[in-house]
Amino acid sequence: MKKIGCIGLGIMGSRMALNLQKAGYPLLIYNRTKEKAQDLISNGATWVNTPKEIGEQADTVITMLSTPQAVKEVATGENGLLHGMKKNSLWINSSTVNPSFTKEMETVAKSYQIRYLDAPVAGTKGPAEKGELVFLIGGDLENVKEATPLFEILGKKTLHLGGIGKGATMKMLINQLLAQSMAAFAETLVMGEAMGLEKEILFNVLLNTPVVAPIVTAIRPKIENEDYEANFPLKWIQKDLHLSAISAYEYGIATPSLNTTKEIFAQAKQYGFGDQDFTAVYKYINLKK
Repeated sequence: MKKIGCIGLGIMGSRMALNLQKAGYPLLIYNRTKEKAQDLISNGATWVNTPKEIGEQADTVITMLSTPQAVKEVATGENGLLHGMKKNSLWINSSTVNPSFTKEMETVAKSYQIRYLDAPVAGTKGPAEKGELVFLIGGDLENVKEATPLFEILGKKTLHLGGIGKGATMKMLINQLLAQSMAAFAETLVMGEAMGLEKEILFNVLLNTPVVAPIVTAIRPKIENEDYEANFPLKWIQKDLHLSAISAYEYGIATPSLNTTKEIFAQAKQYGFGDQDFTAVYKYINLKK
């Protein structure tokens, strides 16, 4: 069985790695902080000290990292992944990055004769844990076919959307809509409460209208129970909105509502909500009433 390298063991990456481990794949793992790898190590995963060492030993490498800067450092830094990967091996980048950056990474990977897939995921902590992610893929079809056994363990659906950059584009658009939907509903909820309607009534009525995004039904318990443990940290959705704004600039697209939403989440982060779930934007807006 192929050796799989997993780099990035945060909320998503750790759960993805565990599912691969449960399926019997030999794992090589690396994370900036080793503490997050202890459960995987206890279950038999092999810890390596640098991304380069993962590249030297793994047949396929999956990265799930927080920012484009983190991906670039892991891939091309002094002890970077690409310095160690065997020629013609496969790098699956599941990090959420902007399309122009993922195209840049493919170009760099090609210079090392490494195959690359643009493979972000739709889904948060729960789907990652259950192996129910949706893979949004950009890249060569033959590479997608090779990676499909891994995607079938980690997710419930794989969507091949075209060439490199198409996966990153779709993920960016999904998270943009997620953030805008959340901010709009949070603002509406705060306004309704300020005008004397109870939160439960607002949820019961608004969620039964066609104007509310379906995701709000899923996040209702977090707001009602004031449970803001991070499934998707607010600071990362703010990062994704920033990447969307970069892409809009690159393509000459005016996105006024995107930029307003980005600043709402940026302010929430400044007020200390960055490490809480993105639904905590409701708490931030509630502070401002």
